[in-house]
Parts: sequence; C-alpha cells; structure tokens
Amino acid sequence: MKFVDEATIDVIAGKGGDGVASFRREKNIPRGGPDGGDGGRGASIHMVADGNINTLVDYQYSRIHRGKAGENGRGRQQYGAGAPDITLRVPVGTVITDTETGQILFDLTQAGERVTVAHGGRGGLGNLHFKSSTNRTPREFTPGQPGEKRRLRLELRLLADVGLLGMPNAGKSTLISTVSNARPKIADYPFTTLRPNLGVVRTSVSHSFVVADIPGLIEGAAEGAGLGHQFLRHLMRTRLLLHLVDLSAPDPEEDIIARAMEDIRVIEHELAQYGAELHTRPRWLILNKTDLLPNPDDTIKALQTRLDWDGPVYAISALTGQGTKTLMNHIQAWLDDQRAASTPAGTSHDATGMRDPRFDDPGGS
Repeated sequence: MKFVDEATIDVIAGKGGDGVASFRREKNIPRGGPDGGDGGRGASIHMVADGNINTLVDYQYSRIHRGKAGENGRGRQQYGAGAPDITLRVPVGTVITDTETGQILFDLTQAGERVTVAHGGRGGLGNLHFKSSTNRTPREFTPGQPGEKRRLRLELRLLADVGLLGMPNAGKSTLISTVSNARPKIADYPFTTLRPNLGVVRTSVSHSFVVADIPGLIEGAAEGAGLGHQFLRHLMRTRLLLHLVDLSAPDPEEDIIARAMEDIRVIEHELAQYGAELHTRPRWLILNKTDLLPNPDDTIKALQTRLDWDGPVYAISALTGQGTKTLMNHIQAWLDDQRAASTPAGTSHDATGMRDPRFDDPGGS
C-alpha cells in the first residue's frame, strides 16, 4: 500500500432539521392548539484512532466528508429524526490541525481514541415551545442550525521509542532489519528507503521497544532537499535518536575521519534548522560499517580524539551484527530508566548520565 503521512480534508457536519408551526386539527376538538415538533439534529463527524491502519492514503482521494441534515419536525408533536453520525478512521499517531487557525485540535495517540471534529447543527424548535397563556396560537418556529464546517490537516507521526537518522546509505535499514522484525528494502545505492519503517526490538521475554527508520537526510533537507525532510516529523515522538555515521571507505585515498565529521555536521545542522525540539532530543552517535575498515581501532580512536561529542558513542557493524546486541541492551536500559523517571516515584535521569560506553567493546555483540 502506498504510504501517505499527510492529507487535507474538509469536514461538513449536517444541518439541523427545521421546527414546524402546526396546530392540532381533529373532529370535535376545536382550537386543538399548537403541536409542531422540533427538527432532528444534523450528523456530527467523528474520528477514531484505528490500530489496524498505518497510512492516510484513503484521505488522498476522499477529501470532502459531508454529514446529512436532520429531518424537519412534523405536526402532532412529531420530532424529526437525527441524522446518523459519520466516523472516520485514522492511524494511531494522527495529529489533527485546523488549517484556518493553525491550532492543533487533537492528537490521537491511543488505539480506540475517539474525538468529534465537527458538531452537527441543533434542530429547530416547533411552535409547541412558544405556547403561553398570552400566546395561545403561536406561529413562531425556528430553523435548524448549520453544522460545523472545517478544513483539517491530518498529519501522521509514527509512535516509536527510538529513531534512526543519518546520511543516505549510512546503514539504517540494515540495522533495523538486523535488530528487529522489520524487513525494509536494502540496496547498495542511496535513497533505498522511500518511506518510514517501524520495527520491534525484543531484548528479553518481557522487554522490547519500537524503532523507526526514516529516509536519509542530505544537506538542505530542512529546506526541502531530498526525501528525509518529509519524514522528520516521525522522529518528534521518539525518546532517543540514533545518529548513524558511515565509516566505510570505497576510495582508499579518502579521508574517512574528515568525511565522517562532515556528515555529522550536516545532520546536526539540518536538525537545528528543523526545530529546537528535535535538535535537543537525546542523541547517540553510532559509527557503522566498522567491519570494512582496514584498521578499525586506529580509525575509531583518531575520530574519538577529534570528535566533540558529549553523548554516548558506539562502534558497530549492522551487517555482521557486531556491537548491535550491546547497543540494544543499553538502549533498553536507558528507556527503562526514562520510563521510571517519568513516574511520580521515579527520579530524573540525564540522557548521558549512564556509564559512558564510548567505543566500549566495538567488536563485541
């Protein structure tokens, strides 16, 4: 199925039915009095988060959702029927924004969560409501109220604990396929990943976390270059970012360390351009493809000397699995600490406050 993570739709709730002016007219009952009923309520439009849906593709082709009007009232005190409501199903993680005001109306983060995005109009009053001791034959009635009308922007933000980012061909897809149940497309050319991928990493019988892989970033991504900028929103919900850096050397004459440091600079700049919230998210540096280095220890130590990095740094090979088990276990421990710290009984824990495993066991697993 085509992956679509953004759509704009119009929702128009139904108009309320009109009230009616009517009088009871039966044989042998003169001056029966007013008996006009109320109009029915117009259809409201709801949205519900459905865990079985993972894309907004349906709303690319169905952009206008209009509710039916309520029935008009009738004589003999008969009220008009209300119109049936409309329920639109969206993926879990959908953010609903009013395009006119720019206000975020709802953020659906739980499966089954249900919200009303457009309220149906109330039905009008029949003349029965206007009867009084001084107005015995009221001819007043009110029309039904119009339903709410909105243009909404639907934006899907994947729910994941950990997000992978890096330059194209940094090995993100290989890593997520090695450590999780995800099976993204993997090839030896850039921009293999064209859509986000989610995978579940299970570190033990009772412990697991979700990791998200997005298309690679290039310089100028925050301004629209490449593909990754379209999917950076999916990293907004993550607790931790893994910044993958390619340490392979296709050209023997290439300065690996200089290129790696430039790649790191580009990604940091794009994150800062996208927004401070993402740029300040806890981020670990992952040096990948160390199995392709002729002298991995020397290269890693040289990069460590020149690198100005405050957080943890890991050296792995996503292809062979070297160092990935250690990395996943440390991520699980950090996430457990973060979850405990977010509870009332927990204590605060800095993203880099755990033992710094900088270049710890680069060849282990």
